[in-house]
Amino acid sequence: MRSRGSGTRAARPLKYSTVCTALRGRNPRNQHRLYGRSRLQVAAIGYNQDMIVNGTSATPASHPTVSGAELPRLAKKRFLHDAAESVRDTDHRAFIRKALGGYYVSHNAQKSRFRDWEQARDAASLAKWSAVNRLDELLPRFVANFEANGGQVHWARDADEARTIVLDLVKAARAKAVIKSKCMTSEEIHLNAALEADGYGVVESDLGEFIQQLRGEPPYHFVFPCMHVRREEISDLFGRHLGTAPTDSPEELTMIARRHMRGLYIDADVGITGANFLVAETGQISITENEGNARLTAALPRVHIAISGFEKVVEHLDDLAVLLPMLATAGAGQPMTCYNTLYAGPRQPGEADGPEEMHLVLLDNARTAILADPEQRDSLHCIRCGACLNVCPIFKNVGGFTYGTTYQGPIGSVITPHLRGLADWNHLSGASSLCGACSDACPVRIDIHHHLLHNRRNAARTSPNALEKIGHKLFVMVARRPWLFALGGKLFRQTLPLLKALRPPLLRDWLASRDLPQAPRESFRRQWERRRPETRV
Repeated sequence: MRSRGSGTRAARPLKYSTVCTALRGRNPRNQHRLYGRSRLQVAAIGYNQDMIVNGTSATPASHPTVSGAELPRLAKKRFLHDAAESVRDTDHRAFIRKALGGYYVSHNAQKSRFRDWEQARDAASLAKWSAVNRLDELLPRFVANFEANGGQVHWARDADEARTIVLDLVKAARAKAVIKSKCMTSEEIHLNAALEADGYGVVESDLGEFIQQLRGEPPYHFVFPCMHVRREEISDLFGRHLGTAPTDSPEELTMIARRHMRGLYIDADVGITGANFLVAETGQISITENEGNARLTAALPRVHIAISGFEKVVEHLDDLAVLLPMLATAGAGQPMTCYNTLYAGPRQPGEADGPEEMHLVLLDNARTAILADPEQRDSLHCIRCGACLNVCPIFKNVGGFTYGTTYQGPIGSVITPHLRGLADWNHLSGASSLCGACSDACPVRIDIHHHLLHNRRNAARTSPNALEKIGHKLFVMVARRPWLFALGGKLFRQTLPLLKALRPPLLRDWLASRDLPQAPRESFRRQWERRRPETRV
């Protein structure tokens, strides 16, 4: 059995450090004390984060950009272009809405099986709130228990460091083949591209991820990766790549992938998984899935590497009693996912199966910057159920690829500006109707739609758009002068037909999908004065 401290990489010695500085600013909506604690203890991220050393409640001005992402300056332009293309594809939009229709029915049916769904949301929210606000205590507790079970922990500041750690582990294992189950954290750090660039073949074992890998596309939705692909397209895809006969049967398509995968599990030297929860009480990793592929990925290869953000920690094993059903119901409309497994470490003497080595890469990648912001800290509560995507009118119209990020939809629009940089990705926070459906659907009560407003405000403060700034100043100048405001309105009414015909740049995009009504003959002010002379200005 490994000693308690031996799981840390010798090349870069790490020490328990100061996440408590990021926790000084208490969430103003949650002023109660944590289990009677008057202050937080020293923490366990393993390094110092300069941007949070002061522990202030202000939102950090900028965050590091994820390596390997598209050029950030092109992100907004590409988003607007892809969104316009997706909105025009009515067949695709209808298919996505139909695919989600079954989810709505099953989701509502499963919600009704809870004695009190809203109380269950409260319990899940409290479990995550308590854990995130006590990371300084729970992270070292989890690490100690995990290493006592024989696992090895590696700390990664950012995507580059996480990729380096995984590549070093794969090289040390002298791996010839790598198999990987669904892991959105690995998508976040662009792990597959790094492995392939280093000469390693990596195969996705999750059916949806496997289909997307064959198509050469990223996940469309972080729970339903290939929800946009029709059965006949999957059949054609398997025929081209696997040489199978055409079929329209979902069961047969699943069996084709299953038969292809079986040998890969045996041949793989390294299996890579994610983690849904990290249980501090026992030092176990919880993975939930519907296909059983993650079990095979973790158990059959000689080396198991799990990759997780540190915010996945929960305190008690009992917390999973509410979190696992909530994850299944909110994410897929199920009472429980088919396979819920706890991994405590590598194979022990006398055990029949399991890996010889088990490694856990704990990733920061700007999560401590979110942790330092008490206003948006609860975005770290996210359990990646995807419920906010399923109810979002923007997602249903523009689709998953339009976002250009690992995490799509409302929650992705909240956290991506933190992960990749507020200045270059604040346009995602504007891709919202602010209807609040995402917040209502969230099983852990993240205040998503208000966080989108917070991001808009923070972007206006830290990275203002020059053109918008000039426009706002002009509006203030006009609005403060009633005579000038009235004159502008009169000119606009008289020239509106000409503007509609010429379609100048400021109106062209608006008029592409909308129509302006005829201008009234006189302003509202004049109509009001005629009806109520005593209010004449």
